[in-house]
Amino acid sequence: MTDFQRARSEEQRGIRRRAILDTTAAMLETTPVGEISLNELSRRAGLAKSNVLRYFESREAILLELLDRAWRQWVTDLPALADAGIDQGAPVGRRTEQFAAVVAGSLAHRRTLCDLLSAQAGVLEHNVSPQAAARYKRAAVANVAGIAALARRHLPELGDSAPQLTAAMIMAVGAVWTHARPSPAMLAAYEADPSLTAFKLDFVTALREMLATLTAGTIARASA
Repeated sequence: MTDFQRARSEEQRGIRRRAILDTTAAMLETTPVGEISLNELSRRAGLAKSNVLRYFESREAILLELLDRAWRQWVTDLPALADAGIDQGAPVGRRTEQFAAVVAGSLAHRRTLCDLLSAQAGVLEHNVSPQAAARYKRAAVANVAGIAALARRHLPELGDSAPQLTAAMIMAVGAVWTHARPSPAMLAAYEADPSLTAFKLDFVTALREMLATLTAGTIARASA
């Protein structure tokens, strides 16, 4: 993983932390969050498990940091996509649909982000110290604020409700991602009984529809 046996300087410790994060990120490209283990991570990183735990207090702490990294990249990329996909001169209903389509489409190939968001509250926020939890939540608040500012720029009708909408959107991403990735047993059930496929979701389509409904509802309440 690195060309030194022991990290003795702050620079070397930083290099080792980034290498652990990069190794985990590479694993997430092909492995679901629930199957990431410290043992396998340590093996791939070329470190003893105890050494990995010198840099991160737990598996969940590593994954929370990766979630923040993926989330910040998404927030950085969204403005250009929104500018290209939303017609500022269109009626509010049309802009609402375009906003939902941009956000859903932007997540189509962000498997790691969606997988980590789906595990955020139920898995990743457990088995971490209060300090690590607070550090992550501060980053999450900043990420939500970034998306809320973008939403308000294209949909000024949201007013002060933009942060609440954004928080609901993040929860929707995690929920739809989970339901759009059925287990092998459920896929077999769909194949055996085609009538059940009515419950099979396409991630981008289902998310776009949910986000459009959430956004329209938030605007309606804000204007009431």
